[in-house]
Amino acid sequence: MTEEPIELDLRGEICPFTFVKTKLQLEELESGDNLTVIFDYPPAVSNVPKSVKNEGHTILGIDKEENNIWKVHIKKA
Repeated sequence: MTEEPIELDLRGEICPFTFVKTKLQLEELESGDNLTVIFDYPPAVSNVPKSVKNEGHTILGIDKEENNIWKVHIKKA
């Protein structure tokens, strides 16, 4: 298990690729690891967390940054 969250920058990506790439990154992590995913595509902010939760992972929080950037914090199941 890693101490620091892994960061996945998906700025410029659109759905469904935002979820596909998030899922692939989660598959490489160990249970309990944290992943921070960065989006600039508004639909991904609602779609990816919903899909990630359906996969059994935990959404730790969503931060809205400047310039329509969001960070979604995920804990792998």
